[in-house]
Amino acid sequence: MNWKEKKAILFDLDGTLIDSVPDLALAVNEMLQQLGRNTFSEETIRYWVGNGAQTLVKRALLGERDIKGKQIDKELFEDALARFLSAYQKHLCEATRPYPDVPETLKALKARGYRLAIVTNKPEQFVGPILEGLGLADLFEAWLGGDSLPKKKPDPMPLLHLCETMQIKVEEAVIVGDSKNDILAAKACGMDAIGVTYGYNYGEDIAVYHPTVVIEEFGKLLKLF
Repeated sequence: MNWKEKKAILFDLDGTLIDSVPDLALAVNEMLQQLGRNTFSEETIRYWVGNGAQTLVKRALLGERDIKGKQIDKELFEDALARFLSAYQKHLCEATRPYPDVPETLKALKARGYRLAIVTNKPEQFVGPILEGLGLADLFEAWLGGDSLPKKKPDPMPLLHLCETMQIKVEEAVIVGDSKNDILAAKACGMDAIGVTYGYNYGEDIAVYHPTVVIEEFGKLLKLF
């Protein structure tokens, strides 16, 4: 594998470039308090992040990560989602920070000529403001949120859409992510994937999903590229 031949590097956001859990937990608990429900610790909520806002809200309402097949009152869910989104909008960059070496590594990759983009399951309305708030926005030529297209990761649609938009072949791109959603999306369209071990993969080892390469630190990307 000659990584230096890649033209574009696609990045997941939460758990890969930034640790946003403190602010997400703040918004989740604000929503729960408004609804008169019990709140949860930041560490508990950390295991619920990664599948987008709707899933996070459902997990918070049910108080558990595994929500498959479980029903939530539609009106309650819609009310809770609106409250969460409103609360999160107020707390986007209070405690959210890039992981170690992220800004420096991104700048170095861009300086080496790689085209950088973001593909996240976070609602699109939050992506730009967070990148601006952290001083990272100018490093990326494009980004997609979880609601930008009809389907989100682990579906390959966002990855394919970015390749089409950037006018590159799938094999000329690579995705860097912390969760199975990133790796499964890459495998579904034949894209190489780099898994990072420090993110929000629900307590699972990212290597279980067989990314092309696994790295423990973001800065190690500079050894590949």
